[in-house]
Order: sequence, then C-alpha cells, then structure tokens
Amino acid sequence: MALALSGGGDSVALLHLAADWARARGRALLALTVDHGLNPDSGRWSAQASEAARAAGADWRGLTWDGDKPATGLTAAARAARHRLIAEAARAAGARVILMAHTADDAAEADWMRARGATLGRVREWSPSPAWPQGRGLMLLRPLLNERRATLRRWLTARGLSWIEDPANADPRFGRSRARQALADGALADGVLAGGAEAPTDPTVQVGAGGLLFASEAGLVRAGRDIGGRVLAAALVSVGGGAAPPRGERLARLIARLRTGEAFTAVLCGARVAAEGDEILIMREAGELARRPIAPLRLIPGVEAVWDGRFVFTAAVPGWNVVAARRRLAGLSPGDRARLNRLPAGARGAAPVLLRDGELAPVLAGVGVERRGLVAERLRLALDETTHEDDLNPATDGVTPRKLLFSWPDHSRPSDLQGPADDRGH
Repeated sequence: MALALSGGGDSVALLHLAADWARARGRALLALTVDHGLNPDSGRWSAQASEAARAAGADWRGLTWDGDKPATGLTAAARAARHRLIAEAARAAGARVILMAHTADDAAEADWMRARGATLGRVREWSPSPAWPQGRGLMLLRPLLNERRATLRRWLTARGLSWIEDPANADPRFGRSRARQALADGALADGVLAGGAEAPTDPTVQVGAGGLLFASEAGLVRAGRDIGGRVLAAALVSVGGGAAPPRGERLARLIARLRTGEAFTAVLCGARVAAEGDEILIMREAGELARRPIAPLRLIPGVEAVWDGRFVFTAAVPGWNVVAARRRLAGLSPGDRARLNRLPAGARGAAPVLLRDGELAPVLAGVGVERRGLVAERLRLALDETTHEDDLNPATDGVTPRKLLFSWPDHSRPSDLQGPADDRGH
C-alpha cells in the first residue's frame, strides 16, 4: 500500500496507525511526500516526513512538482499535481491502494466550501484516484473520515510524536483556511460531521443494472433518461477520457433537457449525448479529436500506453502507432470497416486504429498488439462497484488475494477513536 504523507498531524497519525496495521499483516507500506515548491521550508518538511516514515518502519519516497506554477487556480493545480505524482509513484511501486488522512473536519470544511459555491467533490471513504490516466486501477482509502482532527493530535501527543504545522492552513487567502476558521472552536455539529463523512449514493442507477448498460471495448454507455446526476457525470468523464468532471450548472441543464423527453444531441466533457425515445447513448465526440487533435501514440514493446484516456495498448513488437479512425475509415479493409460499422455512426471516427511504420492502411488489430478498454473499468470504480482490494486484483489460478479490511490492531488503536486525509501536503 501507499500512503500520502504531508507531515501534518493527520497524515502522521495515519502513518503510525497504518504502519502498525501493515506490520501485523506482513504488508509493505510506502509513504509518499510531495514537495510543491510553494514554501521556502518545503525541503525541510520533506526531510521531516522522511524521518517520520522511516521511524515508523515504512519506506519513503519524495516527489517534486516541477515547472511553472499558474498565476490563478494555484490550489486546484497543486491538488491535481499531487494526485498525479502520488498515483505515478504508487503504480511504479506496485501498490493498488493509496491511504489518505482526510478527517471528519476535512469533510465538513468541504461541505462549508461547497455551500458557498466551491466545486469540490464530496470526500468518500473509498474512491478511485482522480488522476487520469495515471491513477487507473488505483483506489483511495480514507480510514479516518469519522475521526476528529483534535482527537488525532491528542493521540500523537500522548505517544510523544510531532508533526508539521503548515502556516497556509491559517492563511485567509485560501478557501480551506477560511472554512477551517469558520468551523473552529467546536463549531462542528454532529449532524454536519455525519453529513460530511457520508458517501453520496444514487440508488436508481448502477453499472449493468437499473438502466445503465455499457459496451466495454467500444466505450459506449447506454442509459435511461432518469439517470442521476452523479452517475451521468461519471459516465461523461469516463467516455470523454478526460480528468475534469462537468461543471454543475452545465450538468444540471443537460439533466433538465433529458427530463423533457425531447430528442437531441449535446456535447459535454468530450462526450456526445444522443437522446431519443426513453434512452440516451453516450459516446466519445469525434469532433473533439478534430478541434484538439491527438498526436499519434507510438507503442514501445512491453510498455503500457494509454490512448485518449479510454484505451490501453501493449505491443510485443516495435513499429506500431495508435491514431484516431477519423478520416481514415476509407483506408480500412472491408472486414475492418464492417466491424467498425457496428458502432453508431457518431462513434466511429473516435475509435482507435493502428498504423504500422511505413504503411498507409490502418487496421483495427495489429500483430503482437493487445488493446483493453478503460471506460467500463473507470465507470465501475466511479460508481462504487469496487468495494475491496480483491476487486482491483481478481483471483488467478484459484488463489484469492487478501482483502483490505482496514481495522486497527488492538495494540495500536487509540482508545478515544470512535470510528473504523489530510492530503494537501506542502
């Protein structure tokens, strides 16, 4: 497992709890610290995080957010970079689960910010990594969502452990800091805490049932017009292959049109929604590939490569490139054209095809090239169909992997914790 370690109180508490848990079960734990380069003390903080991880018996790796920083939207950009770097490092280490130290206070602060117009997603205990495609197949687990920040710090103090206090947490320029100040001094009511920690549900639509069907290899999603907002947003971002979910007002307008029963087509998040009768069909919008062309993806033998966020390719031999079928349909063989024609007309141009070095005619399948669709997998993760580590690593040859049932060992669990992260870093 991997663990996001900022060095703050919440993540240090999770580090020691998780290290005790992992040690008792023979599990390896890798702590990952991101240096955003935004504070002159960030190097020292990374060193402290390294010392804390190794003292707890975990491996540690430091990650750096390099390059220019945006003049606006810095917090969101830092969050995206943090998730991307952590996901890349976790995958490289062979981890499938990343532990995050969000607390009930974090969830309540996010609720406070959303009520004032912020577009933050709701924090859930078990959710897919938001980094895409770097986070594919990775899940985030937040086992401290029912715990209070003050409780964790009392527990750390009792064990003689220290942590970093980032001055940005008290800087009123940041929305998170304003929320923390507004909810300080015990202002969190039990109802707010419970509401913040609960994962949203959509009981009317589930993957493969309740009106939502999908074709994994083609990356198509078919749904009923009564599809819920959370499910529709997940379908749009999965089919569109991007990382940013639709904005609330645009999603609300699309849902309102669906409820009227009219026949129409609309494009959102790089996906085309075709509504007719009682159903809608969601597919990748081929026109987006014309407006924002995708450079040919050259396959390196033995290396996984993601194309358009929707397909992953692996080649056994050199010389293959992945391109969009748009404007290449006529060059396909009659057999390949017939197979592609099984898709709706609007989806054909967005399908991937293969080009061999030195050849002009594309093919749907190449010798020594494997292709796997990611849309269904991503949608299943986003809609909570994955509930355990087992689901990420299916049993092979009759061997069932161990489940990640996160309960603390008796000797390490704080006596005043009542439930079963902070991932902002520095």
